[in-house]
Amino acid sequence: MAEARAIAGASARRPSGTALLIGAVCLAATLLTLRTLTADLPLARALSALWNPDWTDIHQVILHESLAPRLATALLAGAALALSGTVLQQVLRNPLASPSTLGISAGAQLALALASLFAPGLFAEGREAVALAGAGLAALAVFALGRSRGFAPLGLLLAGLVIELTCGAIQTLLVILHQERLFGLFVWGAGSLAMNDWSAPAYLAPRLAVAAGLVALMVRPLALLDLDETSARSLGLGLGPARLGALVLAVALAGFVVSGVGVIGFVGFAAPILVRLTGTRRLRDRLIAAPLLGGALLWLTDTVVLALGPLVSLPTGAFAALLGVPLLLWLLPRLRGVGSLHHATEATARAPKPWRRIAAWGALLALLSVGALVLGRQEGGWVVSLGDGLAEVMPWRWPRVVASLAAGATLALAGALVQRLTGNPLASPEVLGVSAGAGFGLIAVSLLVALPDRAMLLGAGGAGALVSLLAILALGRRAALAPEQMLLAGIALTTGFGALLTILMISGDPAVVMLRAWTAGSTARAAPDDAVAALALLGIGAACLPLVVRWLDLMPLGDATGRALGLSLGGSRLAILTLAALLTAAGTLVAGPLSFVGLVAPQVARLAGLARAAPHLAGSALVGALIMVAADFVGRMAFFPHQLPAGLVAALVGTPFMMWLLARR
Repeated sequence: MAEARAIAGASARRPSGTALLIGAVCLAATLLTLRTLTADLPLARALSALWNPDWTDIHQVILHESLAPRLATALLAGAALALSGTVLQQVLRNPLASPSTLGISAGAQLALALASLFAPGLFAEGREAVALAGAGLAALAVFALGRSRGFAPLGLLLAGLVIELTCGAIQTLLVILHQERLFGLFVWGAGSLAMNDWSAPAYLAPRLAVAAGLVALMVRPLALLDLDETSARSLGLGLGPARLGALVLAVALAGFVVSGVGVIGFVGFAAPILVRLTGTRRLRDRLIAAPLLGGALLWLTDTVVLALGPLVSLPTGAFAALLGVPLLLWLLPRLRGVGSLHHATEATARAPKPWRRIAAWGALLALLSVGALVLGRQEGGWVVSLGDGLAEVMPWRWPRVVASLAAGATLALAGALVQRLTGNPLASPEVLGVSAGAGFGLIAVSLLVALPDRAMLLGAGGAGALVSLLAILALGRRAALAPEQMLLAGIALTTGFGALLTILMISGDPAVVMLRAWTAGSTARAAPDDAVAALALLGIGAACLPLVVRWLDLMPLGDATGRALGLSLGGSRLAILTLAALLTAAGTLVAGPLSFVGLVAPQVARLAGLARAAPHLAGSALVGALIMVAADFVGRMAFFPHQLPAGLVAALVGTPFMMWLLARR
């Protein structure tokens, strides 16, 4: 009895851990804020200026009209996102659910971009309605995709990733076609908290107050969501209306924040998780503590951004998302209830003569490549270039066709290797964050070296891809390469890479000009040397494949069987990972980090009945090459005289394909 009372007493004291965390974050934020306040004014005058400034002193005016509303906005936006994340995690029973991880914020941002282009009046007068509509449609899309898996946590996270990447690809397309009109919105949408007045706090405060009041009225039905449907019905309770109402409130809160200050990552999922990990278990307590911690976290993040202001210009939202990556990677081994993707891969009928089918795809690739070389458009219409006309355009066309072919094949081979190694049909260099790792390496060498050569870029990209793969595998080692752990780590890396790119795009660094074209997968500037190098790398990678084919056929039989047949599991896995990383780096150099060829091509080959490793790898390479050559041709012709990057066109095809894969499972 005494032991039970001790345990109860310890449980009652646990929320103090959360209070200590909130206090520590607030203390750090307060110290940094005081540093900012006293940069140009004595402390007493600075504090007075926050409430009653001397309008003849420019420093006091800046504090009152810029810094004070900025701090208030950070507190309000952080609290709103944390409250939204807490409600989403409770309703969906998903410890990683948040407006950012479910694609809700990305949907609101895309809706605002579309409205600013095609309905500027609506954007000016009804920005809130546009953001709410976009957030709501994104949420509906995520739930529709997750329905086939019974709204399982991991299925919803994958659906959210797909929706976020789809919105990102469409927005990138809009920025390419309307760069002058959308770049300012792009900067604002990155979560910049720069303020000139008190309009943003005045907008967010009443909406947060109303939403918090409604959530307070729903505490009891929300707490009952911990029960399953059968237990709830036995108590005479219907959870459907409560679940729907809570979801509407959570989506609305996210839409309000995007409408007011743009997209802010990290806070919506981090605050509720940290509150739970520090001992706060009761829903009522979490609904109070999470908004307090969320506001404090965003306040601290913004004060760090302000402290770095003289060195580099950073949007608070993107910087917060970047900070969230190591936190999510640290949290993964500690999370439970995310779900699993371990299920039998759907059986597909084996093609009776697989190599005949592969030969047909090869012939189709040759035909498509010839068509891409001879067909073109001019102001008068379509033109078929032959003879002297073909010789005239060939120096510009053949490098991009060959580069696209090689990039598609290498990414497809990398995707097939990763899928067969992990036993995860949804794995790919793009989804697992391997392409993001290659991108980190490329960005690092591009910023550190003025004119990096091709070997340096390939080495940096390969190293980044290999480090990402090894990090993901290390996180999943205890779970024996559990697909759910690897996918969540990939989501974290991909999110961090997107945040880093956003920061670099806004920084105005001259080196980013090249990166901007590369991230979209542009082949417009492919030179003959680039094409030959890409083809040579494909040849080297293909030459290594016969060495690993037997390993790939034996691995699905299990570790025990593999060892009995003389397979060295550790060495073979490391060799396959290294080859996949180098292939990813080679393809990413041309196609960009998010073409989704590495996901789509192996799936098409598998669905076509190419089950054994050798035909599956060959078929994947041909399908990947077909996708990229076709994407390059469509990008060159569809919006003539404007050209779309081949990687972006492939991504616009790949994300719907991934939606289809998720919906049919």
